[in-house]
Formats: sequence, C-alpha cells, structure tokens
Amino acid sequence: MREARPWTSFEHVVVVGTGPDRFAEVRERLLTWRIHHDAHIEVLDAPPRAVPGAVVRQRFWLFPLRIIAPVKLRSVIDEERRAGFTYTTLPGHPEEGVEDFFVDLRDSGEVTFTIRARSRPALWWSRLGAPVSLLAQRWITRRYLEAAAR
Repeated sequence: MREARPWTSFEHVVVVGTGPDRFAEVRERLLTWRIHHDAHIEVLDAPPRAVPGAVVRQRFWLFPLRIIAPVKLRSVIDEERRAGFTYTTLPGHPEEGVEDFFVDLRDSGEVTFTIRARSRPALWWSRLGAPVSLLAQRWITRRYLEAAAR
C-alpha cells in the first residue's frame, strides 16, 4: 500500500495598515485580483471580482518553469470588517489543497492580511522535488504578503 503524502499547513498574518480607509483599499485590491497581480501572479479566466464557484488559472514563473495552477473559489466573504476568499486547487495545480486570503479590520483599528494554507505536492515533479516545492510556496506566499502591505 502506498504511503500517503504528508500535508503541510501554515498561517501568516501581517499588519498592513490602520483604519477603515486602508481596510477598504486592501479589500478592493484582494477581491479584484490586484494583490495577486502585484505579487507577479497572473490570474487568467477570472471574473473582474472574486465570486464563489469561479474557476481561474494562475500563471507564474519558477525559473525555468512556467507554472499554470488552476483553482476554484470555494467561498467569498465581503463584509463590513472582513473580506476575502478560499480556493481549492484543481487537477493540474502543483499542489493539492486549500488556501485562504483574508483582510480584516480589527477592533484596535489594525488592518491585517492573512494567508492560510493546507497542501501537499500533487504532480509528479512537485512530489519529486517536495523540498523545492515547499520553498517555492513560501516564496510565493511572501510575495502575496508584500503585495498586500504596499
């Protein structure tokens, strides 16, 4: 019997500013794919604004590879003090799993951006190079966090 591949989980939360205006700005950038764009992740076939059920393809470079990573938005939240979405990976994505992207306006006035993921390598080359795949995932996550903070 083949041994199951282990899951990797992480959560990163960064403060990206303060106040309702900053929250509104980051919310809009997140829900319209601008944070992905600013992290140098192309979002193909996406609706102008994140909606549940949307299937999108993400394209990015991991030298020397051009990666196409399809995902489906499982849920979208757009509330007064919280906005974001959760997507699941689809066949063809290098990883199998789910990822959350949220922006929150806390009672303190801080605006936080959160990325949470649970995944494991899905494709033969991502399984073969699992340590490299994990480093790539962390590198891309850092790019998202930096893009949200801009």
